[in-house]
Amino acid sequence: MITMFVVLDGFDLGTGILFLKAAKTDEERRILLNAIGPVWDGNEVWLIAAGGILFFAFPFVYASSFSGFYLPLTIVLWLLIGRALGIELRKHVDNHLWKSFWDAMFTFSSFMLVIFFGAALGNVVRGVPLNSTGVFFEPLWTTFTVVPNAGILDWFTVLMAVVAISTLLTHGANYIAMKTENELQFRARNISKSANWGALVFSIAALISISLIKPDVWGNYSKNLWGYIFPVISLIAVIGMFYFRFKNNDTKAFLSSSLFITGMLASTAYGIYPVLLPSSIKSEYSLTIFNSKAGDYALNVGLYWWIAGITIAIGYFTYLFYTFRGKVKAGKEEGY
Repeated sequence: MITMFVVLDGFDLGTGILFLKAAKTDEERRILLNAIGPVWDGNEVWLIAAGGILFFAFPFVYASSFSGFYLPLTIVLWLLIGRALGIELRKHVDNHLWKSFWDAMFTFSSFMLVIFFGAALGNVVRGVPLNSTGVFFEPLWTTFTVVPNAGILDWFTVLMAVVAISTLLTHGANYIAMKTENELQFRARNISKSANWGALVFSIAALISISLIKPDVWGNYSKNLWGYIFPVISLIAVIGMFYFRFKNNDTKAFLSSSLFITGMLASTAYGIYPVLLPSSIKSEYSLTIFNSKAGDYALNVGLYWWIAGITIAIGYFTYLFYTFRGKVKAGKEEGY
């Protein structure tokens, strides 16, 4: 469900980051807002749903992570609010200064959200200072080095944030190119070409860094070679991103960046399995799917409800994206 959030809301966030760069006129910015307007708030539901799933399936992880990450979660909440306000309020006053302010708010909030989401993934890979009681707290930064009591931001988590920015820049640019025409589409294609290289280079740098600070992440791959299917999927997706961008096949380039995100997240999850929240103090303190799960009865009941809920959600999103398929026009600026 987190992967669904990153893939779907990722192109919204990428569009937000590129909002002032790709769109040069008010009409072009309205086109971009119309491109994400019907889906952006629905895409955020996957993040909320993932939190709900975490609550009923792994309540100890939910309690520990939400209290330990209290500061960044509060910042993320304000950024989500800022992004929504940027989208919704720009149309209320027909004034250049007013629209420019909310456009900047939309771009800033989108950019910072990607940074914090990328850093969050870095924290999960690197580990957090969990003690024997499952409690921890992280400041924004400490020594900016990877140490047992590191803060949320250090050189590794910042690198993961840069990976997230470059990846979602590519993803957002591919989406814009797929949904627009003329000069806006041309700019988005050029941005995608450059961002592809950034995503590739920084992903390789992150891969090398993970091998240095967390060499045991390769343990599962050594035990079960079939796990290499996830990095292979990522590699195939990267080739597709470059190839289909060269061919200016915007839809397949977008699907390739979606597959790249999926493969990378799956590779990370497979590498740290069965750990959900690793401890940087002592590995025995880590929270896994075994020592933090809810009772069997709750999991069984929850599974049935999840199957019903996810079926409805997938059906709704399929209908939504099918309904709003094709190119978008400026039209009349509406709220969503």
